[in-house]
Amino acid sequence: MWMESTTGLTVLVKEGTVPVGEAVPPSGRAVVARLDGGKMSAMDGVFEQFSRELRFPAYFGWNWAALSDCLRDMSWLPADHYLIVIDEPAWVLAGDLEERRTLFRILMQAARDWASPFASPDSGEVTFQTVLMAPEADFETLQAELMTFNG
Repeated sequence: MWMESTTGLTVLVKEGTVPVGEAVPPSGRAVVARLDGGKMSAMDGVFEQFSRELRFPAYFGWNWAALSDCLRDMSWLPADHYLIVIDEPAWVLAGDLEERRTLFRILMQAARDWASPFASPDSGEVTFQTVLMAPEADFETLQAELMTFNG
């Protein structure tokens, strides 16, 4: 399965290996965005990284609701598969873990919404996955953090 998780949010060890069949999306149009967690220590950095890498429209509102809306729409960047890779995820909103939980919930909700058969009735199934690409030293902490809530 292609980076599948029940939540749409997966932690992988940056130095680890993943079988090629799991690392690439199934056939179809794919959008892969790689975000720098080191630039996401504050909310403005989070919004800037998502906006720039996913080419959000000019009307993006630079708040959680707007991020959620854009991640669940993506009409300006149509694809069959969306993969968000966040490098150095331990830096993401590290000073405010509640805000980081909000971000993770938004990403999980986007994955659930895209998985719905009503998300894209014209093009069939659309996958939306987020991978937190963590150094081995951060893997267990991030994994435990994700296990504390269901989204």
